[in-house]
Amino acid sequence: MKILDYLKKPVVAAALGFVVGLFIGLVLLGWGLWPVQWTNAAPSSLRPDLQEDYLRMTIDSFVRNGNGILSTTENDALARQRYDALGSSAASILEKIKVGYPDTNAINNFASVVKAPTPTPTSVPAAGGASKSSGVLVGFLIICGALILFAILGFAAYKYLIPLFRHTTSDSPANRAREITNQTEMTDYGASGSEQPIAQFLTTYVLGDDLFDDSFSIDSPSGEFLGECGIGISETVGVGEPKRVTAFEVWLFDKNDIQTVTKVLMSTHAFEDPATLQRLQAKGEPFKVERGKQVILETAALQLVATATDMEYGQGALPEGSYFERLTLEIAVWPKVVPPPPAQ
Repeated sequence: MKILDYLKKPVVAAALGFVVGLFIGLVLLGWGLWPVQWTNAAPSSLRPDLQEDYLRMTIDSFVRNGNGILSTTENDALARQRYDALGSSAASILEKIKVGYPDTNAINNFASVVKAPTPTPTSVPAAGGASKSSGVLVGFLIICGALILFAILGFAAYKYLIPLFRHTTSDSPANRAREITNQTEMTDYGASGSEQPIAQFLTTYVLGDDLFDDSFSIDSPSGEFLGECGIGISETVGVGEPKRVTAFEVWLFDKNDIQTVTKVLMSTHAFEDPATLQRLQAKGEPFKVERGKQVILETAALQLVATATDMEYGQGALPEGSYFERLTLEIAVWPKVVPPPPAQ
């Protein structure tokens, strides 16, 4: 099943929208364009070596403020506040820097004030946590990511889900086309004495299947991959929905060839309109679609025969025979017999 067929499924479309929205919101915006910038982080968020430097500066400030700059009560309160900002690791850091600290009395006085070594973690709003600006930025990024996600989901719903639910599941164009294909019998080439093809497929287009694009893998009887073939919409006529298809492209890819062969199956009106005929000739050799008419595509090693087993034109304001209401195409592929080289 091809990508477009998967995207027609509501669950797949919703999941794809979620993944794309998450990627844009988190990776591109959250990490790329507007990454979170942390400022005024708490001392408890610093590296261990910087936490030691912070506590040494706190002790130095405690000694200096104690020389008449602050009252004993104020100095002790400030020391506790700065000490508590280190969180649960404060006591272990204090014990670590005691070793080799030049002023033993100063660090012992500081320890007695902050009641070390027993840690008493305290939340200190003035020195702890991320800044308000960081919180605002994080909230902004979350909102932006959510808006982008909703926008993508909304687009996916509009593009894929709403068209699917315009009809009931059993009445959608793709399902009606599938039912027609399942009810159509393939040609038994062996019954007429012909060689059976190595690959044989049926596909049906029904008006309203605007994403119609079918392809098939061509494998040898032993399972070797030989190539691919398929059919898709080539040209539409008129405006509005659903698309009114006036021409299809049938193509054949041969792994042993350097190019893909394409031929254009056209409605009667498109084939008889010189401007349309000239425009579509650039895509491939044009053929007028007729019930039972065969179109042959050949590559270096493969031969494909496409037959319109059933067809019906749409009726309406557009010219008669200008667009297809329904088309069932049978595709059969044979290995191309390469003639032996001439005798020397």
